[in-house]
Amino acid sequence: MFNNLWVEKYRPGTLDDIMLPSSVKLKFSEYQVAESCPNLLFVGVAGIGKTSLAKITVNDLLKSQYLYINASDENGIDTIRNKVTRFAQIKSMDGKIKIIILDEVDGLSIDAQRALRNTMEEYSKHCRFILTANYNHKVIPPLQSRAQAFDVTPTSSQCFNRAKYILNQEQVEFTDIQVQKVVDAHSPDLRKVINELQKQTIAGKLTISLTSQTPKFIENIYKLVTDGKVMMLRQKIIENESVFNKDYVELLRSLFNHVCDCRSIGEKVKQQHLVIISEHIYRSAFVVDQEINFFSCLVMLSQST
Repeated sequence: MFNNLWVEKYRPGTLDDIMLPSSVKLKFSEYQVAESCPNLLFVGVAGIGKTSLAKITVNDLLKSQYLYINASDENGIDTIRNKVTRFAQIKSMDGKIKIIILDEVDGLSIDAQRALRNTMEEYSKHCRFILTANYNHKVIPPLQSRAQAFDVTPTSSQCFNRAKYILNQEQVEFTDIQVQKVVDAHSPDLRKVINELQKQTIAGKLTISLTSQTPKFIENIYKLVTDGKVMMLRQKIIENESVFNKDYVELLRSLFNHVCDCRSIGEKVKQQHLVIISEHIYRSAFVVDQEINFFSCLVMLSQST
């Protein structure tokens, strides 16, 4: 079933498969030899391989009994009391350490995180925790101090090489410039890179245009904003979502870069606009509707012009 989904077909299953700095790979090899590991924390943006590394650790390196919980879905204190603590209480039959993977632990409520820190300490002799999080600041300091943190963010060159490998495996015609364009737009989110490559592959050929329409589109939007015509923009943007692949976060970044380079506005206004855009880029991590967030940004820009 997953053979049609490149992100699943090429999901790494061993330590050799996953893209990590050599020093980090060496450390995890030591865990394999020792058949044990400390509590671990993987922090970074979505799509860089945090969950894959957690599962490789338990399945390939340690071959441990483990419990997996998506903490963004099961985020209450009852999850810690009823699932986590009960699993941690009982030693494994083979005498090995047990591991609890809490994926997106930054989604746990504060009360649940506080309860978790006690569980981590109480059963530390036979149970370890692997925590993943998108946002470090949303994980309480006592949890951070109880785990060894690793940066597993792939470099741009690693994303590029992995993308080329997948395209070659799929026998897709492409150019390095096309691949680099996708990587530049979406790295370090390798999952998004792979999805975009599959989306743009038609009849065995990568169809990505080397001429982006986004800069001109952003230029026109910003001119209308500064001309006080912001209210006519929303429908225009929705109708042209294909120009930027409905990626409003990337559109905000493009807007930020355009304003930064813009010479037609004063320095004070430019600074105000950059702050407003950066605030909406931050908000994009939490909002439900990215289109509304983007249009809200445009309204605020027009008010400060």
